[in-house]
Amino acid sequence: MEACTLTTPDGAAVAVRFFAPADATPHHAAVLIGGAMGVQQAYYVPFARWLAGEGFLVATFDYRGCGDSRPGSLRGFRADLFDWARDTDTVIEALAARAGGVPLFLIGHSLGAQLPGLLAQRERIAGLLSVAAGSGYWRDNAPRLKRIVPYFWHVAVPLATALCGYFPGRRLGKVGDLPRGVILQWRRWCLHPRYHVGVEGVGAQFAALRFPIVALSMTDDELMTERGTHTLVGFYANAPARIERIAPGDVQAPRIGHFGFFREQFRPTLWQRTLHWLHGLHPHQETPA
Repeated sequence: MEACTLTTPDGAAVAVRFFAPADATPHHAAVLIGGAMGVQQAYYVPFARWLAGEGFLVATFDYRGCGDSRPGSLRGFRADLFDWARDTDTVIEALAARAGGVPLFLIGHSLGAQLPGLLAQRERIAGLLSVAAGSGYWRDNAPRLKRIVPYFWHVAVPLATALCGYFPGRRLGKVGDLPRGVILQWRRWCLHPRYHVGVEGVGAQFAALRFPIVALSMTDDELMTERGTHTLVGFYANAPARIERIAPGDVQAPRIGHFGFFREQFRPTLWQRTLHWLHGLHPHQETPA
């Protein structure tokens, strides 16, 4: 693993980790792992190491204001979700420069699969494996979450953010600490039936993308529903896409949920299937036996 800090065109520092195969040569593709809201890149390290061992060049990163990209204080720190898209662009450029011409795939966990239509580097993405992702519109949330989320968006978020100058999610046990601009923009997205496409008017950008998509939807996801996944995939209107529903029983596990895919217990099951999903994203790659 190589850890480094990249600088975005607007001067932000983005902490990145690169994971290369043992011979330092990507044999299949380069893979960028786009993290979920409030999830630090350290969470994806076991999966990234394993994927590198299977012959992929892999990159993880922390969006500005989070994890290893966090400044000393978030109070007054300026960042929104467009900035996070620019952070992703910066990592894509660095990963592509190291990839030696192999395809570049994105594994997007939740938020990570929602951003491609906002990216300046979106044409460099050869395929998207979407994990537990969907529209964040609150009525598309899982039933238990949907009962409590109106209080979250209309009371907890505005009040806590106004008091602290950022969203103190770690203290509240919700999502994690987030810059003010990120949480307030995300709030607007989640309150709109067409999520970011509706709020930001970027439908044409998403519809223009034509890379293949495999969207994994967990039947026991505590946050996201199958309906929400269909909505998100629908934003990529002209991309060849399919949704795969995965139940815990399919992988002999009591639970997968919104975050479980990247846990090491799924190395012999979901992780192994990832090889087929990734190879299947590129028409010129043979699927391994």
